Amino acid sequence: MTGQQIASDADLPDGASGDDPAAPEPGDDTTERTAWTRLRATAERVPKDGYRLAALTGVTAGVLATLGLVRLHTFRATSFDLVIFDQAVRGFARFGAPTSAARGVSLDQGMQFVQLGEHFSPILALLAPFYWIHDGPGTLIVAQAVLFALAIPFVWTFTRRVLGTRPAYLVAIAYALSWPLAQAANFDFHEVAFAPPLIAIMIERYQAGRLRTCAAAALLLLLVKEDMGLLVAGFGAYAFLIGRRLEGVSFALLGLGYTMLVRGFLIPAVGGDPDMYWAYNQLGADFGGVARTMVTDPLLVIRTLLTPEDKIDTMAVMVWPTLLLCLRSPLTLMAVPHLLERMLSDRQHWWVTDFHHSAFTVVILLLAGVDGLNRLLTRLGRGGDRGLVLTWAVAVCVVAITLVPRFALDQLLHPTFYQRDARATAAALAVAKVPSGVVVEAANSLGPNLSGRTTVLLWDLKTRSAPWVVADVTGWQFPFGTVDEQRRRVAELISSGYRVVFDREGYVVLRRP
Repeated sequence: MTGQQIASDADLPDGASGDDPAAPEPGDDTTERTAWTRLRATAERVPKDGYRLAALTGVTAGVLATLGLVRLHTFRATSFDLVIFDQAVRGFARFGAPTSAARGVSLDQGMQFVQLGEHFSPILALLAPFYWIHDGPGTLIVAQAVLFALAIPFVWTFTRRVLGTRPAYLVAIAYALSWPLAQAANFDFHEVAFAPPLIAIMIERYQAGRLRTCAAAALLLLLVKEDMGLLVAGFGAYAFLIGRRLEGVSFALLGLGYTMLVRGFLIPAVGGDPDMYWAYNQLGADFGGVARTMVTDPLLVIRTLLTPEDKIDTMAVMVWPTLLLCLRSPLTLMAVPHLLERMLSDRQHWWVTDFHHSAFTVVILLLAGVDGLNRLLTRLGRGGDRGLVLTWAVAVCVVAITLVPRFALDQLLHPTFYQRDARATAAALAVAKVPSGVVVEAANSLGPNLSGRTTVLLWDLKTRSAPWVVADVTGWQFPFGTVDEQRRRVAELISSGYRVVFDREGYVVLRRP
């Protein structure tokens, strides 16, 4: 199958290769005339496939929500970043600015700091109505789980057109079990929640020849975060390479132009610093400097990309779930700019697999693996070999299962994960001592359980004279360097006049008279 054909296959029966020279391509006049045929074919399959997809989507959302909610209940969630997003979305829900007191105070920008000045994510406003139902961080955790799961129908539809129905279910299951989703759900909530479904819609609708829907999803993707323009530009590179040059150039200009607009104007307009997350000083002081380094010293760029070894490990575990076949697809170009953004940086937490960053590209690489398999079989003259296709799909699903014990979903298999230990029980008693409606400095793991009813600031080494402080002198808490620092900080607060009103299992609640 050629690159142009992969972007245009209709909903084919099992075993069909899709190598139809008359098949419509994105933007062709024949596309709209066949839309009703596709819609009717899809509707006819609802009794058999629709309920199965709904069940898989619902179960996936339930599992990911359980992971996040249990972490919140057992005091494993963190103020940075769950409280930050909770405060911002609450601002939207109250028809105000998306301010985050926790982030603003930590940046010395004050309690009215507009969170869009750190990461430009206006799409978070779509979550505001859910806060009218339940005002608290748990709403974000559930919303993220549902959004991740909503990519499943589009992953299934794309794969079915290319490989058939049974492989489509296996690939959809592999996505549901994928480690990037698990790691993201394990790290509370982030704007990445919107990326997988929007990216899946972009790719699947482009494959179906529905350019306008694809473009609409791309526009929404830009609202997820300021660097999503890089993904849209990467999608433009893919479209250009498969022969859709005008569309490719349009997507690339849209993505790059939007990122420049946000960094150059929108973030400063709301009081933010566009260079806050510049992490490439080893290559240059700005984009121009990095570009010059790429030309004048490419070996330095390659060394930066491949060292330390953590970067290679992360990239390997990103492509391995497709048995490396994503590397045969031009669709992988969509993920390359975001991958370079991570691996060329000097921020270790961007390189590793522990957090949410890989969830931005998991759909791209998985669907690129589907495309890559189809291209490989076509090249070998085995395009209609359903046995090989099914074998690959089974293998992809097995790989996803074998990776579960290495990542966050494994916690759900252990009964102790759901239980509060003595420390967590003490933490619940400690936060209960803090009255509602007050400003409180809270240790990183305690803030989320206070955020729904108080104004939470992150407890650290700076003096802020908050009326309440909930500290931890036993377990390490970000951003302190050591537990000894935390103990010294509590001693300083007591010497400055704070009184201890609770002390158990290392948790200390202090009140300023």
